[in-house]
Amino acid sequence: HYDHLKGGKPGFHPSMMVKVLIYAYCVGVPSSRQIEKKTYEDVAFRVLAAGYNPDHSAIAKFRKRHLRELSELFIAVLLIADEMGLLKLGHVALDGTKLKANASKHKSMSYGRMDRRIWELKAEVDELLKKAASTDKVEDKKYGKANRGDELPRELQFREDRIAKIQSAKAALEERKRQEVSQPGSVDEDDGPPTADTGGKSAPTLVPHAKEQINFTDPESRIMKDNATKSFEQAYNAQLAVDCATQIIVSADVTQQSNDKQQLMPLLEQVESNTGQVPDRALADSGYFSAENVESCENNFIDPFICRDRIKHSDKLQAAPKGRIPKALSCVERMCRKLQTKEGRKTYSKRKESVEAVIGQIKQVRGFRQFLLRGLDMVKAEWRLICLGHNVLKIWRSGRRLPALA
Repeated sequence: HYDHLKGGKPGFHPSMMVKVLIYAYCVGVPSSRQIEKKTYEDVAFRVLAAGYNPDHSAIAKFRKRHLRELSELFIAVLLIADEMGLLKLGHVALDGTKLKANASKHKSMSYGRMDRRIWELKAEVDELLKKAASTDKVEDKKYGKANRGDELPRELQFREDRIAKIQSAKAALEERKRQEVSQPGSVDEDDGPPTADTGGKSAPTLVPHAKEQINFTDPESRIMKDNATKSFEQAYNAQLAVDCATQIIVSADVTQQSNDKQQLMPLLEQVESNTGQVPDRALADSGYFSAENVESCENNFIDPFICRDRIKHSDKLQAAPKGRIPKALSCVERMCRKLQTKEGRKTYSKRKESVEAVIGQIKQVRGFRQFLLRGLDMVKAEWRLICLGHNVLKIWRSGRRLPALA
């Protein structure tokens, strides 16, 4: 990517920059300004940076420029873990967690408020124009003789820019609605009245609901409920699948959907794509449960352990019925019966000690609670970089070495 023959100061060596970035994500220092500071103060950073002190803008530009390549190292690290015998894939646990977007929820506006706010701003613009017209006689004193006198007042320019932003956001919401309606199974009962063309079902409308929102800072993020804090945040839903034996992340993704139900099979398919192996068992909480997911797991030779109902700690667990599982039961009924057995509960308990522990290590220990980048594609790459750092730590702490280096 670099051509020093064109002139200019040579850039820092990519090898050094990659080392510093990966180590920064391992120890929970993703901020480019903090990384720059560490290259002066922290011995490990100083060694990896070979005595150089890259400016924070250079670090940020390098990460943004090569983010795709950096995120692809996630798979390279998985291959190293596999070569070291750290990938078992007997049990794989899945979970999702809400990570804040690099945007404030107060910068969002609902579709219903947009028309009203545009009308209010246009009224303010008209009022400002009237005031400007009434002060024509004092233009020289107000604007100075060096100016033409027809420059837009600052407050008028602000309101006109705001109108343009809201109109653009309104069009984006309408386009998002069109895309949702065009997808199969997207018809909502509240979309519109039944028509003959839709077989008596509600006809989908292309107009967004009044409460649908869009964020001006990061339009691709969504308002989501964080189950941990019970609050609503401007966020993304970060997904991951973890090898229960070693807590190594074997697949990672980010979605705009707050619900986890549609993420089970894509995560499991990514496990096979990343490692070339199909896990024996998939463990997931009730957020992933659906009859389709259970059937899909079985059709792909994966034994599903997906809790059907959310169970509180105070709830008394039902004892499993005695005897063999009847063959006439559906795949969902067989799975639920299996989860009631002692062996089934023991297997399902691995979920808490694996994937939930990994989320705790990422969010609490290393402090990754908010993305630095904006936009779904950028956030996906950043999440893989965060997971890459986690896997490097697990490999190092395993104490094992590559066979060629042993």
